[in-house]
Amino acid sequence: MLDKKMLPDTLPGLRDRIDEIDQKIQQLINERALCAQKVADVKVAEQGEEGVVFYRPEREAQVLRRVMERNEGPLGNEEMAKVFRQIMSSCLALEKPMRIAFLGPEGTFTQQAAHKHFGKSIVSAPMAAIDEVFREVESGAANYGVVPVENSTEGVVNHTLDSFRSSHLKICGEVEERIHHHLLISPNINAEDVTHIYSHQQALAQCRAWLDRYWPHVERVSVSSNAEAARLVSEAGRNGKAVAAIAGEIACELYGLQKESSNIEDHPENTTRFLIIGNQDVPASGSDKTSLLISAKNEPGALYRLLEAFERHRVDMTRLETRPSLISKWGYIFYIDCVGHYSDASCKAVISELRERASEVKVLGSYPVAVL
Repeated sequence: MLDKKMLPDTLPGLRDRIDEIDQKIQQLINERALCAQKVADVKVAEQGEEGVVFYRPEREAQVLRRVMERNEGPLGNEEMAKVFRQIMSSCLALEKPMRIAFLGPEGTFTQQAAHKHFGKSIVSAPMAAIDEVFREVESGAANYGVVPVENSTEGVVNHTLDSFRSSHLKICGEVEERIHHHLLISPNINAEDVTHIYSHQQALAQCRAWLDRYWPHVERVSVSSNAEAARLVSEAGRNGKAVAAIAGEIACELYGLQKESSNIEDHPENTTRFLIIGNQDVPASGSDKTSLLISAKNEPGALYRLLEAFERHRVDMTRLETRPSLISKWGYIFYIDCVGHYSDASCKAVISELRERASEVKVLGSYPVAVL
């Protein structure tokens, strides 16, 4: 355990000690980077240039969990894990920079989630729609994709669920992002002169009570994304027009805006869950989820018989969503998340029974539970 009593008592002494520590940290980070480069050389030698997989989601989840388990403070567990997340991202980029497709444009919460999961040492590929993210990864143009799947206040993102029906892609990971909305303005305008507030319709809805209280007479304008709202405000500010945007931290930085008010969302716990999609199966990490797509037979008690398998094998089901099948009238498809990896004995037993009782069972992927 670290002890403050072991540190110098004077400001010059503390600064000298910080300089010594920084030098050691820098040396160790570079040593880790050299190890990462060596890992790449060994992988290529053993597996060949074409077949090698540089990014291992289960391995990174295990490393981040250990970082949090052994952390002694005073930095919090999540803050410490974020530091290591970026170190790992930079080291992985030495092996092979990854191109990550996400629902764009630049400056969205989906890009923020991509940075949280992969770090910032990636090649960003913003896409105009969720199905374009899927196509970019399916074609091999991107290594992975990031798409929203559900929000704690707005519910499920149907377009993402529906995209899995015809796609061979696997879910390789998940990331949860606390959604903090900020009221942004250009640095050269006065807040009291603002005439319009731009944002995506969902963000306007998530901040409705705050806006009604503090900005009741300012017109609200719905645009295609929060990032687009920030871009419009930045452009308007350069022309001397007093408008504002509701957007996140990354849009604020990207478009050079300033925060007039922070964390203005009506529900502080507002969180969006994002999925990481890719082309490969992910081995067990020790703390995993499995996602399934199930088409039930059209007969009495069909859903009960599906769910009964989870109860009997003691597999915890964490989510159940229903979508029209689009094949038969009043037919439905179920999306289910459960705790465990598909290679676990209990999950295997459940999936085996589901295949006997359902018209179709598709394992969308097993992946590490979100660490950050």
